[in-house]
Amino acid sequence: MSFVTRSAEDPAALLVQARDGDAAALGRLLEMYRNYLRLQARALIGAGLRVRLDPSDLVQETFLDAHRDFADFAGQTEGEIVAWLRKILVRNLADQLKRHRAGGRDYRRQESLEAKLDRSSRDIQEALEAGLSTPSGRAAQREQSVVLADALAALPPDYREVLVLRHLERLKFDEIAARMGRSSGAVRMLWTRALEKLHGLLEDRS
Repeated sequence: MSFVTRSAEDPAALLVQARDGDAAALGRLLEMYRNYLRLQARALIGAGLRVRLDPSDLVQETFLDAHRDFADFAGQTEGEIVAWLRKILVRNLADQLKRHRAGGRDYRRQESLEAKLDRSSRDIQEALEAGLSTPSGRAAQREQSVVLADALAALPPDYREVLVLRHLERLKFDEIAARMGRSSGAVRMLWTRALEKLHGLLEDRS
């Protein structure tokens, strides 16, 4: 089974078009990172705050800010685009947390979020290097964390959940079992099948 990334378009080409004033190209460019940002938002928010903060809403707010502030973005590469969007995401989450708390802005909270986001990004990369799979061919030219996030989004929900809980939230199998309402043995089997499915999605399309 082959994996088709969220967009077959070239981020660099879309960036040039967006800089020329093509709003549609900017929209398509940002959309390429929806799955990646949603995954990052989930890792940052954590289970405790998920009842109050929705990762998809946070991503949408990030896109609105990116549209508004695009003229200030000076990067040229996909890595720089990803880093810029992540910074906006962290800022928006810090603001959301401030609204849920009395008192002034807690800069230590934002610094903590930035550190956690950096760990989350490393976790995604380490998951790739540790055997989830390494994309080849055209996909290898893309940011691997973005490709992986798109592949995870294409999985059945229970497959995606077990991989996120195991590899990003680093839960033990019995903790995952309690979270998902399954036995530990069933979770291990689900995790194995999910890995196999993910490997299939990330195989070279050639």
